[in-house]
Parts: sequence; structure tokens; C-alpha cells
Amino acid sequence: MNTITRDPLLAIAKGVLWFLMAVLALGMAASLLAAPLLAIFHGPASTALAEHLDGVPTGPFLWAIAGILLLAALLCALLLRLFQLLKRIVDTVGEGDPFVPDNASRLTQMAWLTLAVQLVGLPMSGIGAWINALTKGQGHTDLEVIGGVDGNGLLLMLILFILARVFRKGAQMRADLEGMV
Repeated sequence: MNTITRDPLLAIAKGVLWFLMAVLALGMAASLLAAPLLAIFHGPASTALAEHLDGVPTGPFLWAIAGILLLAALLCALLLRLFQLLKRIVDTVGEGDPFVPDNASRLTQMAWLTLAVQLVGLPMSGIGAWINALTKGQGHTDLEVIGGVDGNGLLLMLILFILARVFRKGAQMRADLEGMV
């Protein structure tokens, strides 16, 4: 019997991770489906938008929305991969053997994914700010665009890189101990 079935925290973590991965997969699929649909139904969508956005050029507006949808799909894919890696780490903790070289590699990958999430957020916030400026004064959008690189994300990236080194060192120390016995 593995530890994950006995440890309620690990069981809850695993359930939450499965839920988050499902939501991210659904979000990615919806974004990837909606972006081409905007291109296919560009004419009817432009007509419908023109009724609501007086004087705002609908063509660039729709392309901006399609761009945000594609970036959102990429963001979902990055986060999905990050949570998959975290779930694998949780699995090794549940098996009672977290200090394995694979977990060090997983943590390093998670750190790079955290940086990629930060970088994908930059053009998303730029497009959002452009949409907000385009429709300002129309009373149709009230986007609060928060852009730039997030300090919490950078801190998480740093912590993940450090934890990767801790896990790598722990795996090495355990291997050395096993070699002595």
C-alpha cells in the first residue's frame, strides 16, 4: 500500500492537480477552437461587433481577440505541463521516494515553465491594453490590464531552481549512502 492512500494531504493534492489539469485542458481546447472560428466567421462577427463598437475598427479588434485566444491556449499548455510535472513529484512522495534524479529534472523544468508563463503574459497584457485603448470612451470595455513580469512568478521560478538543486543533491547523497552499504 503506497503512502498516498494513507496521507490525506497527498490525496487532496493529487485530486486538486487532476481537477486543474482537466480545467486547463478544457481551456486550451476551447481557445484553440475559438481562434479559428473567429477567422472563419470573421464577417458575421465583425457585423455583430460593429453594432456595439461605434467607430472601432472591428477587423483588428477580432484579430487581437484571436491572438489572445492563441496565447491563452499556449498559457494553458504551459500550465498543464507544469501541473503534470508536479503530479509526478507528488506521486513519488506518495511512493516514499521523492529524492530521485527525475524529480530534480522535473523541478528544473517547472522553473523554466514558470519563466515561459511570465513571458507569454507580456504580449497578452499588451494586446489587452491595446484593446482597452481602442475602445476607451465607448463604455463597452472596462478591462483592467495588469502587465509586465510578476515578482511572485519570478520568486517561484527561483525557488523551483533552488529546490531542484536540493533534490539533485539529496538524490546524490542517497546514492552515495547506498554505495557505502
